[in-house]
Amino acid sequence: MYELIPVSERCFYIQSPAKIGLVRMEGREVCLIDSGSDKDAGRKVRQILDAQGWTLRAIYNTHSNADHIGGNRYLQSQTGCRIFAPGMECAFTRFPILEPSFLYGGYPCQDLRHKFLLAQESGAEELTAQAMPCGLEAIALPGHFFSMAGYRSDDGVVYLADCLASRETLDKYKIVFLYDVAAYLDTLLRVEGMAADRFVPAHAEVTANIGPLARYNRDRTLETAEKILEVCREPSCFEAVLQRLFTDYGLRMDFQQYVLVGSTVRSYLSWLKDTGMIQASFEDNLLLWQKV
Repeated sequence: MYELIPVSERCFYIQSPAKIGLVRMEGREVCLIDSGSDKDAGRKVRQILDAQGWTLRAIYNTHSNADHIGGNRYLQSQTGCRIFAPGMECAFTRFPILEPSFLYGGYPCQDLRHKFLLAQESGAEELTAQAMPCGLEAIALPGHFFSMAGYRSDDGVVYLADCLASRETLDKYKIVFLYDVAAYLDTLLRVEGMAADRFVPAHAEVTANIGPLARYNRDRTLETAEKILEVCREPSCFEAVLQRLFTDYGLRMDFQQYVLVGSTVRSYLSWLKDTGMIQASFEDNLLLWQKV
């Protein structure tokens, strides 16, 4: 873990729970793509940089989930690097309490205020075209989170952030976190058609052929939608839908899984309603969902 692995002449990744990209810039300067989950991750990244004699110029965050921005504050305080994040991700990176608050739908109780959902604040700036270094471009990859972005280098490497889960993860957990189902499906179609020498997903193996995994993620996403429709053959409240999914998928309910899977299920219900596959009604002051 935390091994520096080359992908091309100037592109690397640091093996960690969520892969951290590294791109060499001018001279001894480098930039990071994400920073790991916490201060300890940031410290290990700093040790790698020091061992190579590299200077950290900037961190380009893909999105604001805590496991991708957790090392920001430490690395910024140690190196003075700038931090850039796309769109709404910038606000969540500057004010990380927004993540557990959004997931829970209110002020998060202490069980949700931990490093896996709540990173430390860091001085992020909004990502713009002018902020990008020569030879690196941002790619919009919405769906998993609000304004998630990937990054493509001019020597054929694409960092894909969280727009794909590994087959192993999908087979084990069945359902992965999504914010916008429609945008996610569109992103998967675009990724499936992408060409590059190497693709670096944050939570799957590096590959030269991303198409099969993109299709597998799309198929599993649509299967989950079908499962929710099956549950909603009879009018069902959100909690009943969530309980059925946890039971059928063999998942274990706790506060973290409740908000992560729960938020995802709400997103599915919104998408299914907007596409006319499900309808909502209020009965006895209870919101019920039913397949059309």
